[in-house]
Amino acid sequence: MGSGGGDGDVPDNSGADTKVRTLADLARLAGVSAGTVSRALAGKSLVNAKTRERIQALAREHGFRPNQMASKLRSRRTGVVGVVIPLGHEKRQQISDAFFLTLLGHLADELTESGYDLMLSRAIPDGSSDWLERMTGSGMVDGVLLIGQSDQFDVIEQVSASYRPLVAWGTCREGQHHCAVGTDNLAGGRMAAEHLIASGARRLAFLGETLGIEIEERHRGVAAAAAEAGVDLLHIPISLASAEMGAQIKAATEENEHDVDGIVAASDLIAMNVLHCLHEQERRIPDDTQVIGFDDLPLAQLTMPPLTTIRQEIAIGAKAMVDKLKARIAGEEPAGLKMPPRLVQRGTTRPV
Repeated sequence: MGSGGGDGDVPDNSGADTKVRTLADLARLAGVSAGTVSRALAGKSLVNAKTRERIQALAREHGFRPNQMASKLRSRRTGVVGVVIPLGHEKRQQISDAFFLTLLGHLADELTESGYDLMLSRAIPDGSSDWLERMTGSGMVDGVLLIGQSDQFDVIEQVSASYRPLVAWGTCREGQHHCAVGTDNLAGGRMAAEHLIASGARRLAFLGETLGIEIEERHRGVAAAAAEAGVDLLHIPISLASAEMGAQIKAATEENEHDVDGIVAASDLIAMNVLHCLHEQERRIPDDTQVIGFDDLPLAQLTMPPLTTIRQEIAIGAKAMVDKLKARIAGEEPAGLKMPPRLVQRGTTRPV
């Protein structure tokens, strides 16, 4: 037997009692250079198959894991994706919002399966236009996913012109720079109103603040359908911040309880609060007032009665966002995706 080295870490070529901590240790054990080991572990064809398989087998035998941080530094990749929730239109909204958590959960699953870690940020622009550049220019992430566009469309457009690995959940507008994945909100709003009208509603109300792009489009879809059918439409701004939402809805439903017979809520969370307030006022749902939400969150089918809503394909959208971001990180230019909405008929509206 040979001595295998002065420090005793690699006593012989059999590898008995060998402690393999570095590429150099594994290289000495395999009788090759550290560069060859690195290429073999990376699966490079520059190393012949027999040598590559032997080095990989030795690495498995000794439980050797390459230094991931060093590998990332060499590739100029961090292995981290930034997920940003911009709240320019509603600064009091929390990350605990049910929609945010649902989409974030699906994004986290997709990123983890793709080998990425996630860095989460809740951004409140508050008059500043550099909130997105602080993330994209940090050097800490390989790309950025935005949960919503808020009222920051122009800022996102400006940053995406020079920073390509960026994908947003939200609206796809013709000619926009940034890649977006989302639902056709205009069609969804129209679909909600048309369903209420077809089931007998003649005085509609849209409940939701329209400062954000997506909700503004939902309101426009409702307004278009109402105008075409010749029915009245009342717009009642409702905050997306849960601390304020309940009191605002209570006041709105009390004030208009005898007038409105069909409510389109800008989100399922608003719709759930509406159901609670109408129940307290002893209003019969859907006989007196019909209610339809937007999102189809997991909680929507657990309300009493179960909530009719416009479904967004959140899980499918999350996968598309991550797939498109990975393509952009690789230098490709995938197009955005506008998904069709779908009416989910449950118990808070009458059958057509």
